[in-house]
Amino acid sequence: MSNEPRGLLITGTDTGVGKTVVTSGIAGALRRRGLWVAPFKPAESGCASEEGSKRLIAADAELLRRACGTQAPLDTICPYRFAPPLAPWVAAEQAGVTIDPLRLEQCYNDLAASHDAVLVETAGGILVPLSGSLHYADLARLLRVPVVVVAGSKLGAINHARLTLEFVEAAGLETIACVLNHPFGETNAAIETNEATLRRLTTVPVFVIPHRAGGIEPWDDSMFDPLALHVEACLRGGG
Repeated sequence: MSNEPRGLLITGTDTGVGKTVVTSGIAGALRRRGLWVAPFKPAESGCASEEGSKRLIAADAELLRRACGTQAPLDTICPYRFAPPLAPWVAAEQAGVTIDPLRLEQCYNDLAASHDAVLVETAGGILVPLSGSLHYADLARLLRVPVVVVAGSKLGAINHARLTLEFVEAAGLETIACVLNHPFGETNAAIETNEATLRRLTTVPVFVIPHRAGGIEPWDDSMFDPLALHVEACLRGGG
């Protein structure tokens, strides 16, 4: 890796498009390539309470921690956790909490200092607010990281992907990959043509993750290897 540890921000075109699966898959593939990887989930909402305790369980963050195989503290990996399944800013306001960008930056830097790469996963899409004046594109600029966009292949995916890709570019950020993920088992005319259409309409490298029926954890799945190879090349400055 470069002398300065680097990371990337993984965002989605919507909720439920498979960001955590894709992030886990990238983490596992990078580990197989000998890299020490950390996840960073700045805020997670919809957290369940631990039985007999007020502690909130950040399920996605804990899954990502397992995928990365890191011993980094969960409080650093996911500094803000909320029970209501709401945008982080809304959930934070209801909890009487302010999400502090300086705290997010410090957590990221702590992870970056002890790992080869940090995978930052958003909650929802790129414009989901962390506060009234901070969304995930702002965070990407603050952390100086490029972006991977995950789109769930369905009717409407082309519009959602292009809107996100064009916003990221307009925001002055670099998109290093668009991942067309297939989280749903069904097929239709849109799903069958989304890949070819998206490739025709964007110059961003497009990677396709077929529907995964389960049985193997995403971090053990070799289908993520080509995407991780591209990610590593970009982090090394050769993408």
